[in-house]
Amino acid sequence: MLANQPPSPVLRGPVPLSHLLLRRFIQPGSRVIDATCGNGKDTLLLAELVGDAGHVWAFDIQQEALDRTAQRLTDQSLLQRVSLLHAGHECMQELLEPPLQAVVFNLGWLPGAPREVATCTATTLTALEASLQLLAPAGLVLITCYPGHAGGDQEAAAVQEWAASLSPRSYFVWRMGQLNVTSDAPFCLLIQDGRSSDVR
Repeated sequence: MLANQPPSPVLRGPVPLSHLLLRRFIQPGSRVIDATCGNGKDTLLLAELVGDAGHVWAFDIQQEALDRTAQRLTDQSLLQRVSLLHAGHECMQELLEPPLQAVVFNLGWLPGAPREVATCTATTLTALEASLQLLAPAGLVLITCYPGHAGGDQEAAAVQEWAASLSPRSYFVWRMGQLNVTSDAPFCLLIQDGRSSDVR
């Protein structure tokens, strides 16, 4: 490693990959959503990236998740950049206005909490549709799917089918996942609003 050069990211699984992409696309002043704040790791990264001029709205239906996220943000003196919303992500279009530069989904359940509470296909698809209505041109929706748990396979399949159905003239859709893992390993979907592109 060269002197003063930061270490290269370790891309083990889809979450580090999604963070790499967010670091490339989210700029100071951006308005973004963490649709499933969980333990707050994605929320913290987004709060760092948007700077003092931007803002993050973090959704979760579990107060425990919001409390963990608030503590993580407080520890880094970044709580003022985030609004923590005790609501399902399917409500985002009712609570926020466009434009947003990114909406991040990390599906599944809250790590360390009972698995009975998890994202589900119906509300996830509603939230994904809403996220497209809120995106700015060239904005991103990043989705980490977990097909390896009960119900997660159906949710991941439905999300992938929904994403594949989007018009290629309006959205650029990518699927990213490790090849040298089991077939039910997590993977990441990226959807970019293509309205600012010259490619039609």
